[in-house]
Amino acid sequence: VLEGPKVSQSELAKRFGVSQPQICRIIKNRERILSEWRRQRQPERKRRRDGGDAALEAALLRWVEGTGSFLQLEARQLAEALGQPGSEPSTKPPAEGGDVERAVGERWLGAVPPGILRGYAPSQIYACGDTGVPLPGGSPGTQRLTLLLCANADGSEKVPLWVLGESSRPRCLQGVNLRHMPWRYRAGCLAAGSALPLAEWLREFGEGLRRRGRSALLLLPQRDAQPCPQPHNVRVVFIPAPAQPLERGVTGDLKGHFQRRLLRRLPAGRPTLLDTLHTLAQAWGDVSPELIASCFRAAGFSPDAGSASAAALAPAAWREQGAERAAGEDAEAEEGAVEDVQPCPSEREVWRSLATLRRYLECRATSPEHFQAFYELEDAVHAVRAG
Repeated sequence: VLEGPKVSQSELAKRFGVSQPQICRIIKNRERILSEWRRQRQPERKRRRDGGDAALEAALLRWVEGTGSFLQLEARQLAEALGQPGSEPSTKPPAEGGDVERAVGERWLGAVPPGILRGYAPSQIYACGDTGVPLPGGSPGTQRLTLLLCANADGSEKVPLWVLGESSRPRCLQGVNLRHMPWRYRAGCLAAGSALPLAEWLREFGEGLRRRGRSALLLLPQRDAQPCPQPHNVRVVFIPAPAQPLERGVTGDLKGHFQRRLLRRLPAGRPTLLDTLHTLAQAWGDVSPELIASCFRAAGFSPDAGSASAAALAPAAWREQGAERAAGEDAEAEEGAVEDVQPCPSEREVWRSLATLRRYLECRATSPEHFQAFYELEDAVHAVRAG
């Protein structure tokens, strides 16, 4: 208004609903106000608020810009930071919430990952996310389990599942050596408003890496951002939901394997929570490293797809060696066979024996690897039963 026809300060004060001395101060400090307004990143902001300690504010800015280990990006700020200055305003109608989220995710994928990933090998880049599955046999819409999934970008490591359930002390878990199970169970339910136990999970994740002398970059969904202590060897980055690698097919594949295994268990009766936890661990093991690596690539993270993971190839080699040993043992058994042959057990006896063996491992196992061998045995029995 001041740049137009001359107008009195009293008239300006009336028009803008402020006092005449305030108009006088604005006119007096006009150049400084305009200069500061042009420097700030939010043009709609009208008040200037400075921190009490300039040195602290400068240190905080450097930390937010990437020197800290804990980076959280707000969707709106991210969209503004990645926008093209001087570009023409869009003539399209305002986007719906989901479209805005997808647009932010696409811009994030195009600009941010290269800087974040610098210095990390694919085996050091992990993504963590959560999903929900219904508890088999529970009341529809009430009984639900929340799964916390984590894997690295080349698919060579899948962190043991964390499962959140409503029951704090399930009876079926009494007597089970929980420290050595291939899964972790905690009480809690996102539907009831509980937060993910990220602090406890991060502590265990960082400790596992420390024992192996490793460090990692961990990608977490932005909606799970919560203040918690960070392990010194883990850099945590919160990313928009559309950029989450595990949502590109890993969680869906896990659920498909879980449902398939549940259907196969139907003849054994209604599964308990303990049965379900083992079935989830088996389904997580069914998710292939190749699928995980392809989902990371689809999300903008590009591990080297040319080299096959030794860990992924090892089980096949073990199975071949096991088949050779089994063939040799069968030949020896035929040579030394005696007339007193044991009758073939019934299916009921086989399932009872498997249940007894699993319970023994639940009480006595000293490593999750013991259960991987048991899961393979159970799969072999099912394959024989299917003919």
